[in-house]
Amino acid sequence: MPSYTAPTKDMQFILHDVLKVSQQDIPGFDELDRDFTGAVLEEAGKVASEVLAPLNVVGDTEGCVLENGVVRTPKGFKEAFAQMKDGGWTAMDLDPDYGGQGLPYVMHTAAQEPFVSANMAFNMYQGLTHGAVTAIQFHGSDDQKATYLPKMISCEWTGTMNLTEPHCGTDLGLMRTKAEPQDDGSYAVTGQKIFISAGDHDLADNIIHLVLAKIPGGPEGIKGVSLFIVPKFLVNKDGSLGDRNGVSVGKIEEKMGIHGNSTCVMNYDGATGYLIGDEHKGMRAMFTMMNEARLGVGLQGYAQSEVAYQNAVAYANDRLQGRAVTGAENPDGPADPLMVHPDIRRNLMDQKSFNEGARAFTYWGAYLIDRAHKNGDEDADGLISLMTPVIKGFQTDKGFEYAVAAQQVYGGHGYIEEWGMSQFARDARIAMIYEGANGVQALDLVGRKLAQDGGKHVMAFFEMIKTFIAENKGDDAYERDFLNPLKAASKDLQAAGMYFMQNGMKNPNNALAGSYDFMHMMGHVCLGLMWARMGKAAMDALASGADDTAFYETKIATGRYYMARQLPATALHLARINTGADTVMALEAANF
Repeated sequence: MPSYTAPTKDMQFILHDVLKVSQQDIPGFDELDRDFTGAVLEEAGKVASEVLAPLNVVGDTEGCVLENGVVRTPKGFKEAFAQMKDGGWTAMDLDPDYGGQGLPYVMHTAAQEPFVSANMAFNMYQGLTHGAVTAIQFHGSDDQKATYLPKMISCEWTGTMNLTEPHCGTDLGLMRTKAEPQDDGSYAVTGQKIFISAGDHDLADNIIHLVLAKIPGGPEGIKGVSLFIVPKFLVNKDGSLGDRNGVSVGKIEEKMGIHGNSTCVMNYDGATGYLIGDEHKGMRAMFTMMNEARLGVGLQGYAQSEVAYQNAVAYANDRLQGRAVTGAENPDGPADPLMVHPDIRRNLMDQKSFNEGARAFTYWGAYLIDRAHKNGDEDADGLISLMTPVIKGFQTDKGFEYAVAAQQVYGGHGYIEEWGMSQFARDARIAMIYEGANGVQALDLVGRKLAQDGGKHVMAFFEMIKTFIAENKGDDAYERDFLNPLKAASKDLQAAGMYFMQNGMKNPNNALAGSYDFMHMMGHVCLGLMWARMGKAAMDALASGADDTAFYETKIATGRYYMARQLPATALHLARINTGADTVMALEAANF
């Protein structure tokens, strides 16, 4: 069975050496000293390795079962979910007025990582609830907040998001689910939703569905969509549970992965629903939930890569195969371990350098969310809006790629289920699709986010890189290994943006045909910036006489690898972008 150990030392390094969280002028950050964050992350890691990781294969092999209209989760999930609730892990960053602990979002993000690595399917039950809480918190009425938030924050009740229908996924303007106004101010919701993660289960007393639907007579398309609270069980005025609502499970989807999470077809038959926010403004409320969820899915990408990497490293050190070309390194044994071979090292360094860079990028994204929400910082809000499709799209693409790469280290054993590597690859695969497929993320980045506020935020990002490079010159080795590659990659990204400006207006396909390459190019530049920051922080730590020299030296060597072997991919992406749309659009549909 695979194992998992939370990389708490690296998590602490990012929080304190790179982001310097306890020194930031953001409410609540002054409480995040090393001792506090260390204690939280160590405990999260313990829960992940001792409670959740052993259930990962159980969830994969048993899956969820629909019995008499109720979904039964795999063996051990109920008890583990109770431990998560009792430990307060579901409420870390949520509003203290409704039972939350009020910690910064960056702390919630860091603590979630071990849970996702250990058991991604299990963690989705609380993860989706967190998003639903955020939507109600920002857009619900005071009465709705009082009714639902306390029980949802404690996860006595859980939450879902219901967008997709059989005939529409990304194009939500095509939805047919209707919400008919009732005399008492509620709505009768009728329709079918599919792919609803955690749509039903036996872990909570009630499930609060957030459902997109159209009120008859509203505007056509996406402008006519509203958002509704539709509880599984109606809630009485005193907070107790009342009658079963008109919502039921049609079936559980048979999926490639995340078998431990119940992905359901949900049927709404005149179910009682309550409008959140204004009529026909449902997408605004839903995107509050989805943007948070997209950062969480980006985390899922590298978190699955991380656990796969840990096991691949263990296997590479243990498995004896062949001899080192420079001479036997295990002369007393029949062969050398896989770790001696350069191509195995390349594979593992690809994984390691991505995982650590993506972790820093995600934590920085969470930090920007805190700065935007707690300080009302519009620049931080604009920057995280720009980064969200990159965090989601780039990191889930690469997370799946490196989960497969870790599987490759095992050779034939990687293809055998008992070794567990297949599950990491299968579970990681969904992250590229849900919360907006990655092609849509690329279109959002190029089609909307680059031009947002007149291009202010992407220009601020370029200026951030330029300023960082200018302020950190002076060390020849650091400039050569970190700053110069970052500068070159940033110039590639700016050149791609210039191509879009010069060619996209007269033919939008010239921009959209390059959008996926641009998303990956920007992902590499973001990780390059993270590695430049981490390299500088590690060098500063060594210069100040830090005790754990091996950790910091390893960090610098890993960063050099990324800058030398991964970051030059920006040149390839730029070359593709510069070819425009002609070759992409050349064939008639009938000729594919």
